[in-house]
Amino acid sequence: MNKRYSYLLQGLALVSLFSHCSISDRTEAEVNTEPVEVKSQHAAEIDTQAVVSTIAFGSCNRQDQPQPLWQPILANDPDLWIWLGDNIYGDTDDMKEMAAMYAQQKQQPGYQQLYQNVPVIGIWDDHDYGINDGGKAFHKKKESRDLMLDFLDVDDEAKVRKREGGYQAYTFGPEGRQVKVILLDTRYFRDTLLNNEEVGRRYKPDPDGDMLGEAQWIWLEKELAESSAEINIIASSIQVISEEHGFEKWANLPTSRERLFQYIEDSGARGVVLLSGDRHIGEISKINISGVPYPIYDITSSGLTHVYEDADESNRHRVGELVTNLNFGIIEIKWESPISLTYSIKGRNNQTYQSAYTTL
Repeated sequence: MNKRYSYLLQGLALVSLFSHCSISDRTEAEVNTEPVEVKSQHAAEIDTQAVVSTIAFGSCNRQDQPQPLWQPILANDPDLWIWLGDNIYGDTDDMKEMAAMYAQQKQQPGYQQLYQNVPVIGIWDDHDYGINDGGKAFHKKKESRDLMLDFLDVDDEAKVRKREGGYQAYTFGPEGRQVKVILLDTRYFRDTLLNNEEVGRRYKPDPDGDMLGEAQWIWLEKELAESSAEINIIASSIQVISEEHGFEKWANLPTSRERLFQYIEDSGARGVVLLSGDRHIGEISKINISGVPYPIYDITSSGLTHVYEDADESNRHRVGELVTNLNFGIIEIKWESPISLTYSIKGRNNQTYQSAYTTL
């Protein structure tokens, strides 16, 4: 039997087991607080010729906790959903357990409604990679990568399955109304971070460390340089612009961060937007890069099922206020000249917590 389907079948069996055992037999992390409802699963088709005007995105989603945001997300009538990582909380090198967790998420009723009606793409972060804050040393990264791609229904013949890592790119829409989405893999090749002895700051900058690995850098440079899209979205599981907090971020590997900014400048790519997750908060950050004739925004949406409600941290690049409610992100594109984009962080009842507007 194909290993991909073997893992899936074993995962479904474990979901069934978890849903029938008593709470006393299970750890808190294993308790599914919503009923598991098995339905037919037919993913919405990814039509790369379709005009994309509304993009929804989010991260940090526990498969074993209530997921109240799928209906507010659907209320925005998105043309595309982008997972930004921690799509499940696996934290395991047991691929049977990981498959069971993905199967449980795919059976979640609210997510099924989105999954069957909205095209879904995405990338992972650490908890769905398999190890908290994990990098290139994780010994099950290849097997975990395959399960992530299975969850996203990536075709068996796709280029990403024939190389190392989980990075991909998609271009949507006809000429003149194109959106390119570049999904970066910040786990598979990332060097080990330097621990920080300072209280409250987990890591310190390492100018010699690398985020993407040379093969992914070469690929990224080409994807940006050859892009004809009006809007280029770079999805990174971790924050790119924010510098001041002591946890995972591109600023921990400052040489890689500067290399990314240099690629954006050198490519001449139009309408570059950054998306990130990971932090269990929501915020919008903005910087100006020398040589880029427009501001670069990083929209962080992290907290589909849980957030740091007491978070209070500095970010000199932040636009507006820090969001500590459950949240998802929305990009609304108006294709009339000049093209305009509205970035929003929303939550329960489709309430808008923060937003920013720009024209290209």
